[in-house]
Amino acid sequence: MKIGNVEINGYAALAPMAGVADRAFRELCADFGAAYVVGEMVSSKGIVYNSEKSLELLELTESERPAAVQLFGCEPDVMAEAAKIAEKYNPNVIDINMGCPAPKIVCSGSGSALMKNPELCGEIVTAVKEAVAVPVTVKIRKGWDKNSINAVEVAKICEQAGASAVTVHGRTREQQYMPTADWDIIRQVKEAVNIPVIGNGDITTAEEAAKMYETTNCDLVMIGRGALGNPWIFREIEMLIGHDRPSMPVSNAEKISVLLRHVQRLCKYKGEYNGMREARKHAAWYFKGMHNAALLRKMSGQIEKFDDLVELCKTIVS
Repeated sequence: MKIGNVEINGYAALAPMAGVADRAFRELCADFGAAYVVGEMVSSKGIVYNSEKSLELLELTESERPAAVQLFGCEPDVMAEAAKIAEKYNPNVIDINMGCPAPKIVCSGSGSALMKNPELCGEIVTAVKEAVAVPVTVKIRKGWDKNSINAVEVAKICEQAGASAVTVHGRTREQQYMPTADWDIIRQVKEAVNIPVIGNGDITTAEEAAKMYETTNCDLVMIGRGALGNPWIFREIEMLIGHDRPSMPVSNAEKISVLLRHVQRLCKYKGEYNGMREARKHAAWYFKGMHNAALLRKMSGQIEKFDDLVELCKTIVS
């Protein structure tokens, strides 16, 4: 598939998870076959006001491309100005967040709150599209709540405003991340627009990815929580869909090897102090399903240095 003029070669993308989809994790997922990655959402006002923390989130490395930066905000002019600045970091795509359910984001009128104002969604896309040369995409939800299921309407408005693709998460803002995602709304959007549609929600295995393709006819699937502690899900999807055969089960030894590689990158980009604090949650995800997982998760919450993690991992491999 193509997003504008950007070629996407593969079957699954990494979702823009705040506090998780940083450079280290995006690179790792790309190593395992993620065909496209989207960075953590960045405040448009933070960018315009020259926030160092916001600008850092725009940084991309060559090994993770094709990659998008994702902006959030609710003011078309501010979003356009932020997009101009973001474009200087050479993203392949600029994505607009219209789906985040976090109260802090919603209370400002951004994220999934935009689903309540389809016309404003279109105005934002128009403003950003006119401000930059790279393709502009949007990520939306099923709707705001059960009484306002309007993903099809919003997707059509965004397409008309110039969006090059739309990602649909199959839940309303009211539902947050529960219950089961509604894949039928993804199918409905796909049938209603002529731009690529990326399906998102409840994909934790390669088999589920294949099922989403079959039931929705989407152009690409996007993996969020299913990739936590499990970056090889992209390899598994590639093997099943691209080569029609399952991958070999991942051994504990490989899990530990990948975890250490992941945390080394975290420390490289954020320094050991901050990197190891980030590593605690990732280690807990990697330990899921292992013998004594509960104890391992508890111990991972106490690690201070990279060497501490290495010593903990030695007890698992042995």
